Amino acid sequence: MNTAGKFLFIAGMAAASAVSCGPSGNGASDGDFKYLIDEFADIKIMRYQVPGWDSLSLRQKEYVYHLSEAAKYGRDIIWAQNSRYGLPVRKVLENILENYDGDRSCKDFQDFTVYAKRVFFSNGIHHHYAEDKFFPECSREYFQSLMEAVGDGGLCAELLPVIYDPEILPQRKSNDPNKDIVAASAVNFYENVTREEVENFYHAMTDPSDRTPISYGLNSRLVKGEDGVIREEVYKVGGLYGAALEKIVAELEKAAESAENDAQKQYIATLIDYYRTGDLNLWDKYNIEWVQDTLGTVDFVNGFVEDYNDPLGRKATWEGLVNVKDHDASVRTEVLSAEAQWFEDHSPVDPRFRKPHVKGISAKVINAVALAGDCYPSTPIGINLPNADWIRRDYGSKSVTIANITHAYDLAAQEAPKSTLTEFAWSEEEIAREKKYLSLTDEIHTDLHECLGHGSGQLLPGTSPNALKEYSSTLEEARADLFGLYYMADPKLVELGILPDMEAYKAQYSNYIRNGIMVQFTRVELGRKNTEAHMQNRKLIAEWCYEKGLKDNVIEKKVRDGKTYFVVNDFEALRGLFAELLAEVQRIKSEGDYAAGKALVEKYAVNIDPDLHKEVKERYDALGLKPYGGFVNPEIVPVTKGGKVTDYQIRYTDDYLGQMLEYGRKYSTL
Repeated sequence: MNTAGKFLFIAGMAAASAVSCGPSGNGASDGDFKYLIDEFADIKIMRYQVPGWDSLSLRQKEYVYHLSEAAKYGRDIIWAQNSRYGLPVRKVLENILENYDGDRSCKDFQDFTVYAKRVFFSNGIHHHYAEDKFFPECSREYFQSLMEAVGDGGLCAELLPVIYDPEILPQRKSNDPNKDIVAASAVNFYENVTREEVENFYHAMTDPSDRTPISYGLNSRLVKGEDGVIREEVYKVGGLYGAALEKIVAELEKAAESAENDAQKQYIATLIDYYRTGDLNLWDKYNIEWVQDTLGTVDFVNGFVEDYNDPLGRKATWEGLVNVKDHDASVRTEVLSAEAQWFEDHSPVDPRFRKPHVKGISAKVINAVALAGDCYPSTPIGINLPNADWIRRDYGSKSVTIANITHAYDLAAQEAPKSTLTEFAWSEEEIAREKKYLSLTDEIHTDLHECLGHGSGQLLPGTSPNALKEYSSTLEEARADLFGLYYMADPKLVELGILPDMEAYKAQYSNYIRNGIMVQFTRVELGRKNTEAHMQNRKLIAEWCYEKGLKDNVIEKKVRDGKTYFVVNDFEALRGLFAELLAEVQRIKSEGDYAAGKALVEKYAVNIDPDLHKEVKERYDALGLKPYGGFVNPEIVPVTKGGKVTDYQIRYTDDYLGQMLEYGRKYSTL
C-alpha cells in the first residue's frame, strides 16, 4: 500500500452476534468452506480463512488478538475522516436496523437495508472507489418515518438533506478542475480553508533541502477559526480522535506484553508515544524501527498511513491490518528482494534516478487475520511501507503479498458461473493462456509492484515528496505497475525460477491492457469520470501504450458481432512502451515535474469514452457479476479455563450485517 502501497484489485438481519459456529483453527477445506456470503448493489462480500493458526504459540495468538483489537478500535476514525456526517448517519442506520419493529419484509425496508450495507461497506456515504455519493432507493419520506420510529426524528432536518440531496457533498474527494478541490471535497481533513491557504500553510514549514523531511499534516485536521487564524487539530490522546486513540493505546500496551521480540516491544512503545503526543518525529522513528524488524512471524499496520483520500495527497486516513507470515510461500518474495539491486541497476530509467545502493527491502507472503479502518471491508492484496521516500531510501521497506485474501478472491470467483475473461478476451488462445498463467502472473506482478516497484528510484536533491500534489498517488501507482510490467517479461524471472517460461508474461500483458482500457470501467457509473487513483493508473498506462503503439499496431482494437476487443499483437514492442513510460513517470517523480504529471494524468487517465463505457457496462451486466469485493473478519475468541486464557480460536462468520452492527456496538468511541 503506498500508496507507496496499496495495490487493489469486495445476511442476515441478526444483530445478536457476528460469530457463527463455523470451522475454527486452520479452517475447513476449500471444498467445505463457502467464500462468497452476500451480494448487493455492485458489491460482493466474502470471508477469508487463516491458515496456520493452530501452529502459532499461545503467546503469538495473544499478540495477534490484542493487535487486532487495537486495529478495530480505530474504526470510528475513518468514518469521521471520510465526512463529518459519516458517523451520525451510521449511528442512525444502526439504530434502525437494531430497533425498528415495523414491517421489515416490504420493498422499502429492503431498499433501506441495501443502502445501509453500502454505507457500512464504504465507511461513509460516498462510494468507496468511485468517491461519488450514492443514494437510497427508498423514498425520503419513508426514511424519515424509520428515523422517527426509533427516536431519531430530531436528526431528520440535518441528516436527510445530506443523504438525499445530490448537491450536498457530492464527492468524497473532488476532481473538478473548475472548483477549489479542498473546499469542494466532503473529506473531513479541512474546515473553512482553501487549497491556496493549505498549500501556503505547509509550504512555510517545508525546507526543500531537508533530506529527512517530516510529513507535515499527515495526522491532523486543518481549520480556520472565526478569528481568521488557521490551526491544526492534531490526532492524539487528549486531542482529535483522542477517545479512540486511548483504546488503541491500551490494546497496544497489552500486545507489547506478548510481543515476539524486543524489537517489536520497542516500536510498539514508540507508536504509543506518537499517539500520546502527535509528534510526527516519533512517527518517523516508529517507521524506522518497524521496517528493520524482519524476524517476527506476526506483523501489523496501525495508524494514519495512506493519503489517497486527501485531495492534496497530504493527510492520511486511519487503517489497520494484522497478519501472520506464510513462511513457505514467502520463498518467492525473498528471492526477489535478494535481487533488488540487480533490478534497480537494470531499470530502463535515467541512471540519475536509480538508487545506487538499495537498502533493506524485505518481502514476504502473509495471511491477514484482521482488517480495519481503510482496509475494511475492502482491502489491498499487497502492501509496501513505509511511505516516506527518505525512510525507504535510507532504511528500506517492507513489502507483502496477502495470500489468503488473493486466495479468497480466486475461489469466490470460481463460485460464480460466468467470467469477464470469456466475455472480453478476443480468442480461445488468449483465454487458454490466461487460464494457464494469469493467477500466477497476477501474484508475481503484485510482488514486483510492492517488493521492488514502490521501493525503486530516488528523488533528486531538493525535490519535495509532495511536489506532485493531487496527482502523486496516481503517478506513484503507475510507476510501481510499470516497474512490475516491464520486469514481468524479463528472462531473469525464468532464471530465478519465478516464472515457468517466457510465454507466461503474455497472459499478464493481455489482461492488463484489456482491463485498463475497458473492463475496469464496469465499476464506474455512466457519465462519470475515472477518479480513483489505481483505476487512473491502469487507464493511463493502457491508453498511453495504445496511442503510442498505433503506428506499429502493437495493440489493436477489433470489433466482432458489435463487441469491442483490444488485442496485443506485439508483446515485445509493448514491453518497450512500458519501459519508455516508466522512464518518463520516474523522471516526473524524481524531478517533481508537476506540470508534466498533470498533463499525463489529465490526458490519459480521467475521461472515459462514453460509447465504449456503455458497451462495457451492458456486456458486464449481462454476466450478473459484482465488480467490487470486500470481506468480513474472522473472530478471534479467547478460550478460558480456571479463569485463565488457555487458547484463542478462530471462528468464521457468514453474517456481514451482523458483524457491522456488532462492531458498531463494541468498537464505537466517538
